[in-house]
Amino acid sequence: MKREEIRVLLMRVGGTNCDKETQRAFLELGAQADVFHINQIMRDKEKFLEYDALVFPGGFSYGDYVRAGAIWAKWIIAKLGREIKRFIAEEKPIIGICNGFQVLVEMGVLPAFNGISEHPEAALATNFPPGYNCRWVYIRHENHGNCVFTRRIAKNMVLRIPVAHSEGRFTFPKERENVCLERLIENDQLVFRYCHSDGKPAENVYPANPNGSFYDIAGICNREGTVLGLMPHPERAFYWWQQPDWTKRKFLPQYGDGKLILEGMLRYLEQKF
Repeated sequence: MKREEIRVLLMRVGGTNCDKETQRAFLELGAQADVFHINQIMRDKEKFLEYDALVFPGGFSYGDYVRAGAIWAKWIIAKLGREIKRFIAEEKPIIGICNGFQVLVEMGVLPAFNGISEHPEAALATNFPPGYNCRWVYIRHENHGNCVFTRRIAKNMVLRIPVAHSEGRFTFPKERENVCLERLIENDQLVFRYCHSDGKPAENVYPANPNGSFYDIAGICNREGTVLGLMPHPERAFYWWQQPDWTKRKFLPQYGDGKLILEGMLRYLEQKF
């Protein structure tokens, strides 16, 4: 598949607010990228399946009432559950960014240790310390090659990408915490961890770990590596001018670290299909 033939669908609902900047990033990379409200998709489900990749963008879907991502997730399961399962079965990539990550976890699509779960196997809980946290952080790439989005990112490479959320504390059920972490690592589903600028783990110390996530987890994928969820915003670290210190540095590359993740998805599609 040629880059210009790739069709990326970005879904939105009331409260999402990162769809246009994410669309711009994919257009900059040479792919086709369309933003559609969920109601438009419901009118033509077959058209939904014609897309090659799916994006759940960041924001505050339906105001994040109940808990972040929960309402949108239940809505998707009820109305598009069959189509989502087919999308995943066909090994088409799906990425959930921030609120999108919360939606994927609430849907049972992540971590999906034994396939899509009827109930959430993890949670993205209220930040600790509590409150909305918007800042640039460092994340370390932990994946060994399973995640199709990051195969061209070197193991242990440190990326600088911003976060902006109130409920990003990744956690497993307390009684199964260690068992779930072992499975995550054994299945090569751990993709990103919060860290310091030198790559050393944040060790749950604020602000390097901005939300108190268990084991400093910032992003995970499913067992097949085709579904990625992460709290940091790659679309907000795409261009050089989005970086917070661009006026102070003598040299900046044209693109930021977020480009590596989004382009990784397109490279996968180019090779796979």
